[in-house]
Amino acid sequence: MAYIAGEARQEMLDTLGEAIDDIAAALAALAEAYEQLGTVPADRLEEELFGPVQAAYGRAKRTHAGFARRHDLPDRTFTPAPQGLPSTGVRGFVDGAVASVAEADGVLAELQDSMMPVEVGDPELRAGLVEVRELLGDVNARAREFVRTLGR
Repeated sequence: MAYIAGEARQEMLDTLGEAIDDIAAALAALAEAYEQLGTVPADRLEEELFGPVQAAYGRAKRTHAGFARRHDLPDRTFTPAPQGLPSTGVRGFVDGAVASVAEADGVLAELQDSMMPVEVGDPELRAGLVEVRELLGDVNARAREFVRTLGR
């Protein structure tokens, strides 16, 4: 049973790593959008979108590292996602960030639904997954509102 539990824990860690990579891609896209905006809309983007995604990224990385440490699994170093082409434009970058956030949320939802975090995980992992999903939860709506009011 220990071998199966160990494999399941590593699988959970790898899955969480996939979600973290998706969140990193969202951060990179939002950073690119920020660079193309004036001061006032850039500040709005940072407050409404970048901040929550950055907080989710940090929480997800802490969850990953803590779980790995508690179960003697190898931790992973996460690297920033590559930057996009400036011609993508603000709306394109925001849309890309929303798609990456949706992908991350889907991966995390599937992990939670699998019941693996309950069966072989731990309370800290489950709490971390919930917090990350809460931070990402309204990014789509905020992004729609941001794009809708862009330039006004």
